[in-house]
Amino acid sequence: MKMKISKNNNISQPLKLKHVPLRTCIACRQTAGKRELIRLVCSDAGVEVDIKGRKPGRGVYLCAKRKCWENGLKGNRIEFGLRTKLSADNRQSLLEYGKALPEKEEQ
Repeated sequence: MKMKISKNNNISQPLKLKHVPLRTCIACRQTAGKRELIRLVCSDAGVEVDIKGRKPGRGVYLCAKRKCWENGLKGNRIEFGLRTKLSADNRQSLLEYGKALPEKEEQ
């Protein structure tokens, strides 16, 4: 734990670490920070990608890897997590979004 020295009385105080919310990818089951994953949310228009992660409604998270998107759509994990059915158009638009993602996660 890092210590901070106060200017007023030279007493060291512990620095507070900022809390990072963790989420789980529904395809590969790996946990990561909320901002590292892509959120899908169920809305009136169907299932859509929530870039900022603030839209209301039930949501699920996927890694930014093409393989996770394919597994999530192929295994109906998105439908199960969102408790809804995907239309053919909605499924196709999500597949196209997933194809734009990299094959492997960039490090």
